[in-house]
Amino acid sequence: MGDWVIRLIDATGYVGIFLLMLLETVFPPVPSEVIMPVAGVRAASGSMGLWGVIVAGTAGAMTGNIFWYLVARWIGLKRFCPFIEKHGRWLTMDWYDVERVERLFGRFGSVVVAIGRLIPTIRSVVSIPAGLVHMQLVKFLAWSTLGTAVWSGLLALGGYLLGQRFDKIDQVLGPVSSGIVTLIVILYIYRQITWSRRHREA
Repeated sequence: MGDWVIRLIDATGYVGIFLLMLLETVFPPVPSEVIMPVAGVRAASGSMGLWGVIVAGTAGAMTGNIFWYLVARWIGLKRFCPFIEKHGRWLTMDWYDVERVERLFGRFGSVVVAIGRLIPTIRSVVSIPAGLVHMQLVKFLAWSTLGTAVWSGLLALGGYLLGQRFDKIDQVLGPVSSGIVTLIVILYIYRQITWSRRHREA
């Protein structure tokens, strides 16, 4: 998987890193756990600067994050309500869950967004609830950028320090990512089995 990423980054430099991280956020063709370590390796070789790699990766991911936030904000909870009413079973969500998320973001939105950017799989979708509940744009941008920069920076630094052995990063993060996906699938199956619709709060 990493071969074509290496070729693209070699050919396009920072622009390639930006586009790959944008695509990874909007429609994940390849995980950031591959993109940023590869870019870090190239920074270690001297073809690019480490800070430039981190900035390009963060900017690309944040562009995707903003896209999903704006789409979800445009939809809003009012438009989202009929969708939940119709497809709630398959989403394993009812309006009670939506209201609980709204309260969570109202109290801890900044923390949820910042930490969410550090968790594989979750990091790509946390923009959606933030947009749906109309989290303040300034807070969203600040905390999303912080979390995204930390994540991108750690991956790039890992590739930079490990050099050609960047695959060792995937040996650690790969099972973690797989474990999170497995946990999400198990939770989804459990909620499907036990799901029952609760009435919307007045």
